[in-house]
Amino acid sequence: MNRPAAAPSAGGEEVGTGILLLLGAVGCFACLDASAKWVNGTGGDPVQTAAMRYLVSFAFVAAACGPWKPAGSPRRVGRSRSPALQVARGLLVVAATLTSFFALRRLPLTQATAITFAAPLFTALLAGPLLGEWPGRHRLAAVAVGFAGVLVITRPWSGALDAAMLLAGLTALFNSGYALATRMLAPRDPPLTTLFWTGAVGATATAPALPLVWRAPADARVWPVLLGLGLFGALGHWLMILAHRRAPASTLAPFFYAQLLGAAALGWLVFGALPDGWTAAGAAIVTGSGLYLLGRERGRGAAPSVDPGA
Repeated sequence: MNRPAAAPSAGGEEVGTGILLLLGAVGCFACLDASAKWVNGTGGDPVQTAAMRYLVSFAFVAAACGPWKPAGSPRRVGRSRSPALQVARGLLVVAATLTSFFALRRLPLTQATAITFAAPLFTALLAGPLLGEWPGRHRLAAVAVGFAGVLVITRPWSGALDAAMLLAGLTALFNSGYALATRMLAPRDPPLTTLFWTGAVGATATAPALPLVWRAPADARVWPVLLGLGLFGALGHWLMILAHRRAPASTLAPFFYAQLLGAAALGWLVFGALPDGWTAAGAAIVTGSGLYLLGRERGRGAAPSVDPGA
């Protein structure tokens, strides 16, 4: 996804609208994760769930954006100045989706979400070799504190470490990779182009596996939830684009952490699970370190690097 900053002259009403749109976006992402966890809990295959998520999302985006315009019309949505980078970013999004969906089979929703929100910590480390944005001692300290928060959530010293936690950590790593790719694409392609390529690459990468893993849902309720997965993904990214047209990225970035609250609420409403004390404490540490990193990036004029799940 792309996050262009709104014009500096945006008024308070516009900024408030942008914040509300962004909260709607992260609400969609929380619903996407909860839906995937529910579907996989009914016996669904995570690969099948991911494929349906991208196929439905791509169909929705393609219909909404109208990328197939006649010659002579304004720049086509599907035309990119950096197609190779768009493909690489799309594959990172797919990898993040797959590791997240597999992790959600075993982990509570809030715990999985909290671990994946370590993505800005990876981004701070990888931005040096990839973008030349080398972290100073303050940012390195924030990264160390954030990883301490992840350790509090996973508690490897207690024997509670699960392979699914490692998958959630991989999700955070893949998320940081596509956040950096998004930064590199920002001056090259408009947001709708990146949104279109996200769905196109995701559908192309996952559709071939669908016949191999397909299992018709035994519960009829699964079908509308599978359709909802794609709609939540597409709508979430679309609301995010609208939000960043109305408010600066630096203003909106802290509100991405509202997804943790959404995950906690849905975990309780849908699965009857509340986060334990360790998860709540670790999530607070990860959030605090992430917000500190955002503050440092805002002071340097860099684009915030918080990215929710794909």
